[in-house]
Amino acid sequence: MRIDVMTLFPEFVEYVLSESIIGRARKSGALDVRTHNIRDYSEDKNRRVDDTPYGGGKGMLMAAPPIYNCYSAIVEDSESLPREQIRTVYMSPRGKLLRQEDAKRLSEYGQLIILCGHYEGVDQRIIDEIIDEEISIGDYVLTGGEIPACILADAVGRLCPGVLSDPECFEAESLTDGLLEYPQYTRPPVFHGMEVPEVLLSGHHKNIDEWRHERSVEITRERRPDLLKDRS
Repeated sequence: MRIDVMTLFPEFVEYVLSESIIGRARKSGALDVRTHNIRDYSEDKNRRVDDTPYGGGKGMLMAAPPIYNCYSAIVEDSESLPREQIRTVYMSPRGKLLRQEDAKRLSEYGQLIILCGHYEGVDQRIIDEIIDEEISIGDYVLTGGEIPACILADAVGRLCPGVLSDPECFEAESLTDGLLEYPQYTRPPVFHGMEVPEVLLSGHHKNIDEWRHERSVEITRERRPDLLKDRS
């Protein structure tokens, strides 16, 4: 899969997405992540990308032309890929809240283009022209879209073939089946007087699976009862 990030701070995105599992996947070729500096596509001699909003108001707004020029260059470079295999997302606090099912759905595209907003946002016309969907990572406002973009790229990228060593790495974790993950333990068997649950040492896989499911339901009911409602 190819992931393109349109941003005013490509160095930040590169730094985050060059580490850990995503960084290794990029080096191995399992994942193709590219960052694009929107300023490079500005038609202003000073590489300006923002302006005051029509109708007044505080702050500045990212202008449509530099973003569109950046987007066009990315799509032109992807001409061998059918348009229906390209999904363009704007990271926005007014977007749909990101869920694991969204990450899975987006991982099935051939290419994901992510737009990072800044200042007071972007000209609505660029959203109407190129954006397929708006996604939020939570009910709060950040200084820019780079952190949300890195979160989306990580959530989607790790689901792509060859990124994780074994599909089981993501098939039995929190939210994949609509439940929060069960508690897990490793050596030593006793730590500060706390023992590993006996069932996990029994070697009885059916009992272990039942125990894990029960703990998942219990934790989900306590911390995210909304997830249980979604399953009903």
